[in-house]
Amino acid sequence: VQIICLDADWTAIATQPTTNPVSRVQPDHLTYVIYTSGSTGKPKGVMIEQRALSNFLASMQQRLTLKATDTLLAVTTLSFDIAALELYLPLITGARLIIVPRAVAVDAERLAHLLQQHAATMLQATPATWQLLLAGGWQGQLGLTALVGGEALPPLLVSALLPRTKALWNLYGPTETTIWSTVTPVTQATPVTIGRPLANTQVYVLDAQLQPVPLGVAGELYIGGDGVARGYLNRPELTAERFIASPFGPGRLYKTGDLARWLPDGNLEYLGRIDQQVKLRGFRIELGEIESVLSSHAAVQEVAVVAREDVPGEQRLVAYVVGGARVQGSGSRVQEDARVQGTADGVQGSGSRVQGTEEGAQFIADLRSHLQTRLPDYMIPSAFVLLDALPLTPNGKLDRKALPAPTITMLAADDAPRSATEALIAAIWQQVLHLPQVGTQANFFTIGGHSLLATRIVARIRQELAVDLPLRTLFEQPTIAGLAGAIDALRRTQGPLQAASILPADRSQPLPLSYAQERLWFLDQLDSDHTAYTIPGAIRLRGALDLAALAQALQEVVRRHEVL
Repeated sequence: VQIICLDADWTAIATQPTTNPVSRVQPDHLTYVIYTSGSTGKPKGVMIEQRALSNFLASMQQRLTLKATDTLLAVTTLSFDIAALELYLPLITGARLIIVPRAVAVDAERLAHLLQQHAATMLQATPATWQLLLAGGWQGQLGLTALVGGEALPPLLVSALLPRTKALWNLYGPTETTIWSTVTPVTQATPVTIGRPLANTQVYVLDAQLQPVPLGVAGELYIGGDGVARGYLNRPELTAERFIASPFGPGRLYKTGDLARWLPDGNLEYLGRIDQQVKLRGFRIELGEIESVLSSHAAVQEVAVVAREDVPGEQRLVAYVVGGARVQGSGSRVQEDARVQGTADGVQGSGSRVQGTEEGAQFIADLRSHLQTRLPDYMIPSAFVLLDALPLTPNGKLDRKALPAPTITMLAADDAPRSATEALIAAIWQQVLHLPQVGTQANFFTIGGHSLLATRIVARIRQELAVDLPLRTLFEQPTIAGLAGAIDALRRTQGPLQAASILPADRSQPLPLSYAQERLWFLDQLDSDHTAYTIPGAIRLRGALDLAALAQALQEVVRRHEVL
């Protein structure tokens, strides 16, 4: 390699031509391969062509209009594709580029000093980095344009950045469609949209049949146009799965796996990930929907909701929350400090500052109330973990695998059982809910209980206390103290529960149908040809078949089961 010293080798430099060198690079040539995480845990290399990056940079310049007088601070690691905007956009527009060392980029105080020292006019970062700056006491810079992307932009962060910056932009796009695909200036905290597509980019919101969904209806986001990657390096099957032929014309679409919907003003609203869908006790739940509702709480800075199975066979929803400063007039009581300590459920995890304070308990109560007015009961997390900050990957994105397992410590433990009935109920709750201790005022449904576990609780109480306890009593009296009072009252009126003998019913007259049988009889009379309740099945029998034995076995089943 020939080394040129710009301050000494003027003679050698002067002999070089002044015209630009001839470039043989074509639009379909690769410009970079960058690896992104995979749902299976195996990273995949995304192949981006020259056409895609050139289109992206030209489109972003069209929107941001960077000038030679601007200064952009580059804080993103090179392993994250958004670094391409920070490096190339200033270079092609003549703006000033300041490359920030990694040690400075993760230090709020030093980063804030650098912003001021260089009078930066533009900074692109993930929400986590902006939260870092704010938590470090950054007061803002009125000449700064703030670009936010990589994660959903929380309304509380919008409220904090708008008065501290000249302009705020929200950016959205997967690596597979070249950095950002939609952008929008943000002028208010709600609703936060991801805007409209960049030049030469097509965006569709489609249903499972790849048909456009109506305005305001959620569907999966598909992206087409010049930004679509060539595919995944040496992963043809995965490429074919995620990059599909466009049903709307030539070209391909990338299947993002993101939920979105069109708003009446022509902007897109991001609703979360499709692959964050979980099935809990028979209900399909979009974790992104819960996160979105929690994020709309005025005192929530960051949030992540996951379905955990810390106890085998017992999956539950856990919300991880980073709280913000006190908000007046919102009904919430949150500390003046940028962090909230303590939880109503006494949940804590590594990296959290949880002291079980009254302030934290009230904050959790506010969050529950906020969710209960907007979501069904089965979507309310059974545990909340309050953290100083969410764990992040090196690229500044949420590291869900690093979220700490909630540890139930003292759940209203100061309310010790005061009677034998309360003590027995507490022991049953501890076994069924897998808790080390339960106070008599703890609400069954806010410490991990649900309808299926309620059935188990009632069955255990019936067995051990010999009382005919209706299931609805647990819903009416969801605390140990309340339930014990109801049980004691039942025992006084019922007396000890006796095991009833099951006797054969009289067969001298036709037996009445059950409601389920009556329903099926009615439907058969209404439409005798329907097959909605017909369940066909096939069984392969190997070897010699004794037809007489098979017929006899089937006949015996019919004879034994009266309903047949």
